Amino acid sequence: MSTPHDTAHVHDFIAIGLGPFNLGLACLTDPVEELDGLFLDDKPEFDWHPGMLLEDSTLQTPFMSDLVTLADPTSRFTFLNYLKEIGRLYAFYIRESFYPLRAEYNDYCRWAAGKLESVRFHHRVTSVEYDEAEELYVVRADDTAAGEQRAYRARRLVLGTGTPPHIPDSCSGLGGDFIHNSRYLAHKEELQKKKSVTVVGSGQSAAEIYYDLLQEIGGHDYHLTWVTRSPRFFPLEYTKLTLEMTSPEYVDYFHSLPPSTRDELVASQKNLYKGINTELIDAIFDLLYQKSRTGPCPTRLMTNTALTDAGYDETSGTYTLGLRQEEQKQDFSLTTEGLVLATGYRYSTPEFLSPVADRIDWDEQGRFAVRRDYRVDTGAAEGREIFVQNAELHTHGFVTPDLGMAAYRNSCIIRELLGREYYAVERRIAFQDFTAPAPSAGPEPTHGTEAPRR
Repeated sequence: MSTPHDTAHVHDFIAIGLGPFNLGLACLTDPVEELDGLFLDDKPEFDWHPGMLLEDSTLQTPFMSDLVTLADPTSRFTFLNYLKEIGRLYAFYIRESFYPLRAEYNDYCRWAAGKLESVRFHHRVTSVEYDEAEELYVVRADDTAAGEQRAYRARRLVLGTGTPPHIPDSCSGLGGDFIHNSRYLAHKEELQKKKSVTVVGSGQSAAEIYYDLLQEIGGHDYHLTWVTRSPRFFPLEYTKLTLEMTSPEYVDYFHSLPPSTRDELVASQKNLYKGINTELIDAIFDLLYQKSRTGPCPTRLMTNTALTDAGYDETSGTYTLGLRQEEQKQDFSLTTEGLVLATGYRYSTPEFLSPVADRIDWDEQGRFAVRRDYRVDTGAAEGREIFVQNAELHTHGFVTPDLGMAAYRNSCIIRELLGREYYAVERRIAFQDFTAPAPSAGPEPTHGTEAPRR
């Protein structure tokens, strides 16, 4: 639905942050006449992890995990409709791969954002307050394009500010020109001028950067090292019964567990969402084999190796990394000129929420106490005031950052915003059971998909 520009207008909801999850919400609420939403983002345009848009990198989820398809395959915002509009649908069909290029997915999201009147870029949110008299939220933002401050009003909020890059404590305050992987492409040329480059990390991003630098190692003079704390280069688990864990039933099960059990599970399930594509692992080996045909390749891969501390020498322009071989319990050091930390992302509560912190439910560790319906407000069930996107890893499990579950979560949020189900919300899709049967329960006659109740 189109959104008025008048800042005095009261919106049904304001969504803060415009990554793929809130962008999907914008697409799915666009045809809903009863909902008037506004989406604010501080960037000048949609740009999803631009530092990692390597030319040949692909999504780890199929194209059906686009912004809308799994909620509404007839939507005008589907990835296939995007391909049709730009004249690439047949090429994608002939390519015979379910996995879009990451840069292609970014282009698709830009295309979708450009069709939405509810989106405001150049809006850096500075504070969120609650007007007790009017019973609504006031969102203040700097319009960096116009050089003005604006205030928008809404009855509800959807927080989708994303997860910022994580820098390990061992590198806190570290000087020099080290980079997080989120800034890789912008600094790639400078890295390749150095005599040595070390990549620290265990997931897909670390693997992609290592592979990219290894491909071009012959045209430069650097020694390339990949350090990972993991005992091996874990592939992303993508078998079909494992994929059933990205289901409403598993989220129900996970959310019902005690918080301590959930935290243990999140720590043990990293290879379910932070692993490396099997094809990329094999490609790395094949490339190492090619590069070593005529002699040793100037590279080293180190598993079971944790980064314990780091120092920077300004005179020599080198880093000294304190490392520990975890199984041998042996400490050693490594000197490198270039350092790339592919150490992931972690949610950080935005400071602009401070004025409404008392309206948010927190757990014992100071994290959002996220209800099953993605609410974090302290109000009664009928309140439905504040929702989160990709901030519920500790309450909803490893499916939280999964693009494939985004349309499901948005369907749930829209249901709560409207008070009724607009898009069908699946309740049972898995063949397997995740919970123990009730003591008096008999055998279940059927398993698998179930038509949603309306």
